[in-house]
Amino acid sequence: MAGDTQAVARTALVTGAGSGIGAACAELFLERGHEVVAVDLRAGRMEDRADDLKAIVELDVADAGAVNAIEGIDEIDIVVQCAAIAGPVGPLTDTSPDDWDRAMAVNVSGVVNVMRATLSPMVRRGWGRVVNVASIAGKEGNAHQSAYSASKGAVIALTKSVAKELATTGVLINAVAPTITNTPLLSPATQEMLDFMVSRVPMGRMCQPEEVAALVGWLCSEECSFSTGACYDITGGRATY
Repeated sequence: MAGDTQAVARTALVTGAGSGIGAACAELFLERGHEVVAVDLRAGRMEDRADDLKAIVELDVADAGAVNAIEGIDEIDIVVQCAAIAGPVGPLTDTSPDDWDRAMAVNVSGVVNVMRATLSPMVRRGWGRVVNVASIAGKEGNAHQSAYSASKGAVIALTKSVAKELATTGVLINAVAPTITNTPLLSPATQEMLDFMVSRVPMGRMCQPEEVAALVGWLCSEECSFSTGACYDITGGRATY
């Protein structure tokens, strides 16, 4: 029924669930009556909700073997991928190969690992929702964040590509691209960088994790039935395309 996002209980896997956008998404799914598997390097905020969760899994999403070994990985209906690192801050010419590779391993290969583990069972069941959290940096590029910007651009392109592959299967795959959001991912940024990023937002403030979760919640709902391969802007007016 239109407007009833709680009509069907699903099993959701949220990466990066220990804090920030991931924690907000996990909380929203719990409120909707879904079973939630919370995945992160550290349980963080989810420790307080352990009794309500289907599972807390502490792992590195860049480790494909660890992802494949998650109990019940073939029973997931909803995937929300928030796990990410900010990566090196500074000019590209000062970025070490190891720092670059680590950003790509977590932010891109981590997304691939989770989709590889979950998509085929969704296709067999004929229903699934995947939301990959990208960034406005993936559209516009942030100076002194080349690795992060490149990785989030890759997430957007990956989302569009795989969504087209599965467009007739009942599995919908979308991305969201927030602007600067009040999460621990901002910790490497200087105050000067933060002030500059906020200055580019017409609304004049940071995004809040719960605002991103609200958008993700619709994309993962029964109501979302004809949107796939899209990248949804949530930038307070910053993005215009």
